[in-house]
Amino acid sequence: MVLALSLEGDLRAETEKWLLKAEEAMETVSARGDEGDRFLANVAAYLSDCRYFLEKGDLIRAFEAVIWAWAWIEIGEDVAILIRKV
Repeated sequence: MVLALSLEGDLRAETEKWLLKAEEAMETVSARGDEGDRFLANVAAYLSDCRYFLEKGDLIRAFEAVIWAWAWIEIGEDVAILIRKV
């Protein structure tokens, strides 16, 4: 029981940490063209999903959603569809 509570707390903390990082990253990138706009829309949707699942206590789906959001940000930057603001 104690181990399960620890894992749950750890997963929630890790999810909230990455949610904050992803939200901060969203503020530092801008879209390049329509494709960039679609990337940002997908990131925003995954972040919204993450918050929803956190509220419902579905920590696995919340973590999965925030990792997808982070992946879309990194991929967008790698292919220059998302540009870091200076």
